[in-house]
Amino acid sequence: MKYTVNEAQEGMRLDLYLAQAAEISRSLAARHIGEGRVLLDGSPAGKNVRVSAGQSVELDPPPPVPAAARPEEIPLDIVYEDADLVIVNKPAGMVVHPAAGNPDGTLVNALLAHCGDSLSGIGGELRPGIVHRIDKETSGLIAVAKNDRAHLALSAQLKDKTMHRVYLAVAAGGFPADSGRIDKPIGRSPKNRKKMAVVPADKGRSAATRYTVLERYPGWTFLRLELETGRTHQIRVHLSSVGHPLMGDRVYGGAPGRFETLHKDLLPGQLLHAKELELIHPATGEKMRFTSPLPPNFERILEILRQMSN
Repeated sequence: MKYTVNEAQEGMRLDLYLAQAAEISRSLAARHIGEGRVLLDGSPAGKNVRVSAGQSVELDPPPPVPAAARPEEIPLDIVYEDADLVIVNKPAGMVVHPAAGNPDGTLVNALLAHCGDSLSGIGGELRPGIVHRIDKETSGLIAVAKNDRAHLALSAQLKDKTMHRVYLAVAAGGFPADSGRIDKPIGRSPKNRKKMAVVPADKGRSAATRYTVLERYPGWTFLRLELETGRTHQIRVHLSSVGHPLMGDRVYGGAPGRFETLHKDLLPGQLLHAKELELIHPATGEKMRFTSPLPPNFERILEILRQMSN
């Protein structure tokens, strides 16, 4: 994994820079540095070294270990599958990989039962095959690698932006323009380490989201969103930062309003759906595009909002 220090990151400690660049914890970054797995301009360096703009940082992570998650026979909505990848339509409410508080019932548990040993090990002990993630309450398409070659190819597409992801969402308020771009760096919230937030450039990573208004309703807007980057909670953080949190988002949207309270049975979480996924097949080089229908609760919310507009 290779990274280049930009001007906004100049002067950061190596362990902090690596943690942000590789999206890992600072303690894990320090451990990698201590184990000699990190090179600064081709040479080992201590975690306290300050990086300079233009320097290259190379991380050689430890080899993957066998998946500790156990297989579970959980039904999966498979949109596409071959020897290299699986495209899954994940339902809202399913966690992607095991973590504290969610040891089982995850997409990984279901994939281990479905694919057996044919998942890429690059994701590590609890994330075999996982190339990118979507939040628990977000529904829609996710790509999973079945071998290391596919995993590396798909990860490279994420990095060079040749993998395209489109989301649909309902956000609070009215947007003055029919389209726009939110370009704000994202990092850990200094007030709550369990949340992400818009932060100064030297404290986070660049993030950009493009939006297009599809429909307008009293108090709400139906949006099409395209990710230029893939930061944790990016859409939720960006929209909240401009005063338009997602409907049903209890983490970044604050206390539910009247409409959300009235229709709470249709809102288990934020109303966000990964609608489209476009990628280049890691083996054939073919350009592939997948789509996913809106889940029933999302469709029902739109029906109610359209009735309000009449």
